[in-house]
Amino acid sequence: MADVRFIDAILGGDAGTGRSESAAEDDEALDAYSRVVTRVVERLTPSVANLRVWRDGRPGRAEGGGSGVVVTPDGFILTSAHVVEGVDRGAATFVDGREVAIDVAGSDPLSDMAVVRAVGADFAPAELGDAAALRVGQLVIAIGNPLGFGGSVTAGVVSALGRSLPTRSGSASRLVENVVQTDAALHPGNSGGALADGRGRVVGINTAVVGPGLGQGIGLAVPVNTATRRIVASLMTTGRVLRAFLGITGGPRPLPPRLAHEIGRRQGIEVVDVVDGSPASRGGLRSEDLVVEVDGVPVEGMDDLQRLMDGGAIGRAMAFLTHRGGNTLTLEITPTELRG
Repeated sequence: MADVRFIDAILGGDAGTGRSESAAEDDEALDAYSRVVTRVVERLTPSVANLRVWRDGRPGRAEGGGSGVVVTPDGFILTSAHVVEGVDRGAATFVDGREVAIDVAGSDPLSDMAVVRAVGADFAPAELGDAAALRVGQLVIAIGNPLGFGGSVTAGVVSALGRSLPTRSGSASRLVENVVQTDAALHPGNSGGALADGRGRVVGINTAVVGPGLGQGIGLAVPVNTATRRIVASLMTTGRVLRAFLGITGGPRPLPPRLAHEIGRRQGIEVVDVVDGSPASRGGLRSEDLVVEVDGVPVEGMDDLQRLMDGGAIGRAMAFLTHRGGNTLTLEITPTELRG
């Protein structure tokens, strides 16, 4: 009779039970994974609404829809700007069957974020997290509400960080920086829904699917971070977001060794193009210039510069510390308001 231990070694498990130790460990890991996802879904699903929107308050002429995430008990709902593009009213439906009217409080296509206000009270707000704390490989859960009575849930990992998403509003264009890339599948109607971490905190608003077909490939989410929190606050209070216009395109570039040693940094912004007649052009900024500071604040990428180009920069002369042809000079540039 064959030695049971020998058979067990070949099969990689317990010959008597047909189960290996690794299989038991896999079951335990799966249970832990399932518990995390289930806990997040139970926590967030009441906060995720199905949105149906239309023009001029005419319910019979629906223009589109998507999902949204409740962020205050009195009914402010965060969603994607493209979900409410061109509309002003609609309805929100929750998993408990409640349906309420909504008005578009404010929309910002250049960040693909919008806020709608639901009629009513005692809504279940989601907790907002910080996408800046995410790490590649971290578990994330995408929750949408495309039908209104049953949430759509997918889980995956953060597959990349620091992505950029191009946006446009009229003639104005902008890159949304630090977009979260995930392999959690996104489906029709999930736009505007929540991307949550393992603790149920909303770290992104699902915005786009990249791939050969629906629900395939990768998904992108606008990050919830310090910059987007300011955008949301502005949309809630004024219905719009003021931005300063500089008139350049550019990207990060390593600094020359001597300059890097002098200022104690390794990277700046290389100016790729300057718009004719723009504030940057009038201020003397040129292609191939390296911008290292703005009003004494270090800038190493376009996201750093975009954070400084808020409403407070409009009409204010700002000092741009610039490296050009081996020399360092300071240019005074006065941004104007960015208009679509």
